[in-house]
Amino acid sequence: MTGRRIPGTARGARRRRGWGRAAQYAALLCYLAFLAFPLLWLLSTAFKSPRELGSVDPSWLPHHPTLDNFRKAFAEQPLLHAALNSVAVAGAAALVSVAIAVPAAYATVRFRTAVGRAGTVWVLVSQAFPLVLIIIPLFMLLKGMHLIDSRPGLGLVYVVWTLPFALWMLQGYVRAVPVSLEEAAAIDGCGRYRTLRSVVVPLLLPGLVATLMFSFVTAWNEFFFALVLLKSPEKQTMSVILTHFLGAEGAADLGPLAAASVLATLPSLLFFALLQRHLVQGMLSGAVKG
Repeated sequence: MTGRRIPGTARGARRRRGWGRAAQYAALLCYLAFLAFPLLWLLSTAFKSPRELGSVDPSWLPHHPTLDNFRKAFAEQPLLHAALNSVAVAGAAALVSVAIAVPAAYATVRFRTAVGRAGTVWVLVSQAFPLVLIIIPLFMLLKGMHLIDSRPGLGLVYVVWTLPFALWMLQGYVRAVPVSLEEAAAIDGCGRYRTLRSVVVPLLLPGLVATLMFSFVTAWNEFFFALVLLKSPEKQTMSVILTHFLGAEGAADLGPLAAASVLATLPSLLFFALLQRHLVQGMLSGAVKG
């Protein structure tokens, strides 16, 4: 009797695993569709004609795709110059914040002192402060440094703004590096700086790439600081330029706004696509070296 029931039980278990896996794939597809829907709808809107945009019965896809919205967006606003401003400020802020966060994360993890723990907690708590509370003191501070309405001033703000989370992210990667590797390097005569540069940093490559992507995307999408600190039209970033497609009463020029928004998403997508390969390679390299 027992021998006859085993095949049926095994088939039932395989069937349940199959249904469970199918349910997981279905949930994943639903989640991907949920994430992709805003971007797909934005793309569809960018290629629609004004007649389709004003229709009371909107369609999923444009019936007569057109590039007029893109041409109008470039004609009305300096999108290319604003994109270059955003790339320069966000890229510089991401590189500087990661460069500062690496030794800071290493020090807070390897040298566990009360001051280091208190500093880490304070850095994270400071992120909970509303922007309205800090914008006036920040404005006065930058004004005293003659950095108002300047890209370096905005980049400095972005470094301070992205640094806490960059530090928090890298701390987890530093903890994953075996201390025995550093001890072996110390036996070979390496000092702290050389150990950090030659042993720890190569193993942190996945964390560095992930943190760099986060810092860049955060600075690229930031709007409030750029709106308050930049006044000259030639220095404004992409997030601020997008608001110029809104009328005085809040009415949006929907077609050009959608086209400009599509262009605003491309640098982040390209940045992620370029670094994704290095992220995977770094993870494999770190696994082998560890």
